[in-house]
Amino acid sequence: MVKVLFLCVHNSARSQMAEAFCKKYGEGKFVAESAGLEPGKLNPYVVRAMAEVGIDISKNATKSVFDFHNEGRTYNVVVTVCSKEAAERCPIFPGAPITLHWPFDDPSSFKGTDEEIMQKVRSVRDAIEQKVMEFVSQWPRVSE
Repeated sequence: MVKVLFLCVHNSARSQMAEAFCKKYGEGKFVAESAGLEPGKLNPYVVRAMAEVGIDISKNATKSVFDFHNEGRTYNVVVTVCSKEAAERCPIFPGAPITLHWPFDDPSSFKGTDEEIMQKVRSVRDAIEQKVMEFVSQWPRVSE
């Protein structure tokens, strides 16, 4: 099993979606977890967007990358999903043989009406889903 950790600043949106999609598409081949530098609370727009595609993350906890490190967890692959603008705040996880960066916009920064925000969140959700599907289907070539 390939152990994958998805990281972002708050573990409230992008990393949660990536973890969920990796569990869905990588079942039996990948073990996925997610964490953040400053765990927040789940973004309600993201919970709604994931429910629209049949994935319930409403009961997920946000987790700290520091806790995972202190527990001695190890991963084959660490994927950061912070936006380009937040790259300097995006957490790292030492010791992973493969580190990847997939920049996605932060849903917590989206402004507008409820529907406008949902449209932007759906766009990020769909982009993360595509990236995870590509990653899972191309493994292990993705590390080359």
